[in-house]
Amino acid sequence: MEALYFVLGSPLVGALVLALTGHRRFARDINVAFSLLTFLTACALTVQVISDGPAFIWNKQFFIDPLNVFLVTLTTFVGLTTAIFSRPYMRIEQDHGKMTPARMRLYHSMYQLFSFTMLLGFTTNNLGIIWVAMEAATLTTVLLVSVYRTTASLEAAWKYFILCGVGIAQALFGTILLYMAAEKVLGAENATLLWTNLNDIKGQLDPTILTLAFAFLLIGYGTKIGLVPLHSWLPDAHAEGPTPVSAVLSGLLLNVAMYAVLRCKVLTDGALGTNMAGELMMGFGLLSVTVAAFFLSRQKDVKRMFAYSSIEHMGLITFAFGMGGPVANFAGLLHMTVHSLVKSAIFFTVGHATQKAGTQMMSEIRGLIKVNPTVGWGLMIGVMAILGMPPFGVFASEFLILTTAMREQPWAAPFLFLALGVAFASILIRVLPMVFGDTSLKPLAHPPALIPVFVHLLLALALGLYIPPYLNGWYVQAASLLGG
Repeated sequence: MEALYFVLGSPLVGALVLALTGHRRFARDINVAFSLLTFLTACALTVQVISDGPAFIWNKQFFIDPLNVFLVTLTTFVGLTTAIFSRPYMRIEQDHGKMTPARMRLYHSMYQLFSFTMLLGFTTNNLGIIWVAMEAATLTTVLLVSVYRTTASLEAAWKYFILCGVGIAQALFGTILLYMAAEKVLGAENATLLWTNLNDIKGQLDPTILTLAFAFLLIGYGTKIGLVPLHSWLPDAHAEGPTPVSAVLSGLLLNVAMYAVLRCKVLTDGALGTNMAGELMMGFGLLSVTVAAFFLSRQKDVKRMFAYSSIEHMGLITFAFGMGGPVANFAGLLHMTVHSLVKSAIFFTVGHATQKAGTQMMSEIRGLIKVNPTVGWGLMIGVMAILGMPPFGVFASEFLILTTAMREQPWAAPFLFLALGVAFASILIRVLPMVFGDTSLKPLAHPPALIPVFVHLLLALALGLYIPPYLNGWYVQAASLLGG
């Protein structure tokens, strides 16, 4: 498992290099190069796990299994494509005077450090280190959100820091409670925060302490996921930060917090022998889907609208994992994948659209199909995909979630159908004029680099039509690890 050292070392070294050279013109290429190296080593790690099975590294402090190696691969892939997208995007931002050399150095170094914190959270076996990784991810993204140094971006970063700081403090208390429960069984001298150790003795853990611990952990990490009513930082952070930051926030960071919740849910289910954790997740998930869907209809800023769409989809994923079982867990993992791919692709197109229009107000963005057909069609296809139109992968995962809910949680199915219908209408009615409306803007002189957009959308389409046997087996193994 030597590949893991490169997976974690590549972004960490990249952050150090770009802290020194991030203001230079070639820094954009260095950022892409380190992201590519991280992705390639993640692929090598995946091959090792598939061939050799789960493995421990560094005195059991790191643990790789089908669940987290799948998320590591997804994270490094989207991190690479976002780095490619940010090359022309951030150059234009610098030409417009929004990014100074010092800010470019901060952006590039924090981008790599942010990647490192996410990968650390996914691969560590220590629940305490997961908490540290989430806190570090918060600090790096605060700097990324505020990089423009405008009043609005500083306010959004401050709100993000305060709310997520309070949330992560709740997660810390939940982690401490887990330690208390484990110490009674394992003793103080043993590694009581290693997830694999806790998983081995989860049936012996005090159910009362575990109930309280999971409540705090769900609230704490749920703040990072953006679950309602802990979501208010997310639209502001998406709207005011650079678009590449919005893409990785929506497509990647939310997955890390969800992963932490899932690991804790496995322990809680084993200790209690009931579905208490799943019921809490279903409640928060259903509330998030419903509230976010109705908030979508009130948005005027395009990035805020898609931020609320992320809240809706993360709520749907939370609901799926709350139901548990092989089908719902499979659907939740599939939805995490396609949401990361499609939502980041949408933010790529939105970034170019807002740069050309000079505004994020949807009422002032018109006729993208005439300004640049690639941007216009990219946004339109991306929206169709994220709204669950067949045959995209979002349709397949939503179909599995809804049919499972109709069978196992019929009381929730009407709310899910209503919320998804409201979200469909709210987004489509705003995007159609943006793409096909009349405009006085001139076509772009040079087409933007949107290869990452169509790569993401093609992958989302492929996952809706056919899941290769090895990838299907991957999902099945990961879903079985979550139990339920």
